Amino acid sequence: MPERRTVALVTLGCARNEVDSEELAGRLAADGWDLVEDASDADVAVVNTCGFVEAAKKDSVDALLEANDLKDHGRTQAVVAVGCMAERYGKDLAEALPEADGVLGFDDYADISDRLQTILNGGIHASHTPRDRRKLLPISPAERQDAAVALPGHAQETPAPAPAPEDLPEGVAPVSGPRAPLRRRLGTSPVASVKLASGCDRRCSFCAIPSFRGSFISRRPSDVLQETRWLAEQGVKEVMLVSENNTSYGKDLGDIRLLETLLPELADVDGIERIRVSYLQPAEMRPGLIDVLTSTPKVAPYFDLSFQHSAPGVLRAMRRFGDTDRFLELLDTIRSKAPQAGARSNFIVGFPGETEADLAELERFLTGARLDAIGVFGYSDEEGTEAVGYENKLDADVIAERLAHISQLAEELTSQRAEERIGETLQVLVESVESEEDGEVAIGRAAHQAPETDGQVVFTTREGLVPGRMVEAKAVGTEGVDLVAEHHELAEVAR
Repeated sequence: MPERRTVALVTLGCARNEVDSEELAGRLAADGWDLVEDASDADVAVVNTCGFVEAAKKDSVDALLEANDLKDHGRTQAVVAVGCMAERYGKDLAEALPEADGVLGFDDYADISDRLQTILNGGIHASHTPRDRRKLLPISPAERQDAAVALPGHAQETPAPAPAPEDLPEGVAPVSGPRAPLRRRLGTSPVASVKLASGCDRRCSFCAIPSFRGSFISRRPSDVLQETRWLAEQGVKEVMLVSENNTSYGKDLGDIRLLETLLPELADVDGIERIRVSYLQPAEMRPGLIDVLTSTPKVAPYFDLSFQHSAPGVLRAMRRFGDTDRFLELLDTIRSKAPQAGARSNFIVGFPGETEADLAELERFLTGARLDAIGVFGYSDEEGTEAVGYENKLDADVIAERLAHISQLAEELTSQRAEERIGETLQVLVESVESEEDGEVAIGRAAHQAPETDGQVVFTTREGLVPGRMVEAKAVGTEGVDLVAEHHELAEVAR
């Protein structure tokens, strides 16, 4: 009997990386690898890295070094880097971080089992030379669907032969067509992400993501539906659609309004209680999409809008569109259709040329926007981006001061927004039951709260609550951005 091969996947970064890790897990499980949670119990530790901003890159390096330490006093024999940082830097990362036994790019994903076996056997797989992945797909979106390019979460047009569905290990999603990926869940959460598309055609001057994720390409609706049905069979109750830009979905399939058609179909999948759409571009929001997001049963009226700033001059320098008044008008339109709609966004402060007046304009927007969650980042140069060459760079201490100021304002405003929700009736998906000093507490998410990035709902009692249950609850208090709620039966008794 062949020796048991074990692998652990350590995932950093965004929900898109989580989907990619589950694709890698599916491929490895289908080829006979045993998946383990703890890297110290694995022959190979695979770290799915993030390459977005400096802090994320540091976290990725720290995770690789921590996994490497296991080789001195654990089962682990090899540490391998995959993901965005590995794709972005390739052999440069391998040279700078000799502790990693392999640095694999997206092109290696289809052959991940062979790559890991080679490394485990003491062989060397040459790290790739980074390249601009935008150049791998045709300029015309309509010509991209048939291009033979590695797209994590999409699989290959002509993949390596896979075992028949009946031969797959339990819990691995079968391949029913040439574009559908294998997938193996790495957790038991009732929430799972599904990749709607990959890449981005926007050219924001601060962002390097398109250079290593490539140009925008949609997954076919049938593939998204198939994966959602499979997740429902695994016990998933909420599906979050992820990509670099969900508002562009379908443009390369001949229908920019395809998301409006797809959402009701996903909501009709048996077992699914909620569909959530992440990462929407304000400049691409259209009335029909707003209508579907605010009126379709089981589709969360949730708007993860990428504002980034609100001062017109800063936005133009970022190669983005809009201003404070137009953004506030967009939010007003949304709330006129769904008063309880959730809204969140991220912002960059200290961008080259940002003035005190620009910062005041951002404050004006944040104060009027009533966002449920706000992420604030200080500007830093990202190699390969246009903004690196901009003049009028702000001093680091000025950026740090502005970051602290806007972060404090954001914390105050989101706490106020949470308080506004006291008394609201919420549809809450119970995600976990956690132990605390005074007993167990149930944690969930309402429609306006996405996993990981936003606040949560803390129930006053865990009675009758189990992960995966959708309950009606009443918000009765707050803990910062979090809501304290009584689920329906208790709220009825209280009245």
